[in-house]
Amino acid sequence: MRENDGLTLLGAGNTKYADDYSPALLETFINKHPENDYFVKFNCPEFTSLCPITGQPDFAEITINYIPDVMMVESKSLKLYLFSFRNHGDFHEECVNIIMKDLIKLMEPRYIEVIGRFTPRGGISIHPFANYGKPGTRFMDLANKRLSDFPYFN
Repeated sequence: MRENDGLTLLGAGNTKYADDYSPALLETFINKHPENDYFVKFNCPEFTSLCPITGQPDFAEITINYIPDVMMVESKSLKLYLFSFRNHGDFHEECVNIIMKDLIKLMEPRYIEVIGRFTPRGGISIHPFANYGKPGTRFMDLANKRLSDFPYFN
């Protein structure tokens, strides 16, 4: 049997869902292949948050791509964290940037990008993109290239 690496949510019997935005839900584990550069992709097709003005629900697909360094985010904690936005009121762009910054603070990845594909409300859909490359590394260049090549800018 494998030890749980200090994880408290994975395999826990009674999952509790946060009532509001809660970055404290995020947990990490050690990257066992830090010598490799590789992408990890998470897709959350059922993300919800609230409009900060009207309180109406906003629905999105959130995609997170990252290249880990020493630490990685545990997927169940990420799921619960993303669900914690359900009653959180913020604009789409703010949600995407908050998610990215919380994950940077948590695991200090080499590279990360967060894409929000929000469904239309009032006839307009919004697809914010935020990314980061670790300063002083080649991943800063990757971040600049990915931002300038982002398909919505073409």
